[in-house]
Amino acid sequence: MKLGVLFSSGKDSCYATYLMKKKHEISCLITIKSKNPDSFMFHTANIDITKLQAKSMQIPLITQITKGKKEEELKDLEKAIKKAIKKYKIQGIVTGALFSNYQKQRIEKIAKKLDLKTFSPLWHKDQEKELKEIINNKFEIIFSQIAGEGLDPSWLKRKITNKDIENLKKINKKNKINIAGEGGEYESLVLDCPLFKKKIKILKSKIIIDSPYSAKLIITKAKLID
Repeated sequence: MKLGVLFSSGKDSCYATYLMKKKHEISCLITIKSKNPDSFMFHTANIDITKLQAKSMQIPLITQITKGKKEEELKDLEKAIKKAIKKYKIQGIVTGALFSNYQKQRIEKIAKKLDLKTFSPLWHKDQEKELKEIINNKFEIIFSQIAGEGLDPSWLKRKITNKDIENLKKINKKNKINIAGEGGEYESLVLDCPLFKKKIKILKSKIIIDSPYSAKLIITKAKLID
């Protein structure tokens, strides 16, 4: 089956791509670039890195701009999916959703309208298990944004390891943060994985700190390297 992936540059959409590519053809990636940093639907941190990721995976990328207004941004998502149907003849949509009914239900509604199947291979997967699978499958991920008590700017830009997962579990016990970041506690970025022909190297970046528990990594220059 030819599939399009709703792709954000983060660990969940990338891992969902990895899992679905084992059984189906990934015909294209679909990225929604929201002008609203507090979008209800879409990942916004360093979204332009999806261009490098798509190039590394040698998979076509469709990018759709949206103003990010609640519910209205769904019209832009539908527009992007229609482009994927027309250009790449996709028959289904893949999402990296873990627990967000808000996202999953809205995507499924659009898919039903367009007569597409939906696949959410990570749906309700144990958070700790998902993170460990990603690390153990040789995904190199970093945190690009943090917004949860117990996290601090030192988490940004460095490679996340199994040791960090243990630290996230400790923070979860104390502050009840979502280990997988599904509650917005952090955003992630994939720099390398088995799907990539080349890895991503960050050349220029800066960290903006809003509070002791809220900060973001802004990448201004990056490239693919062997």
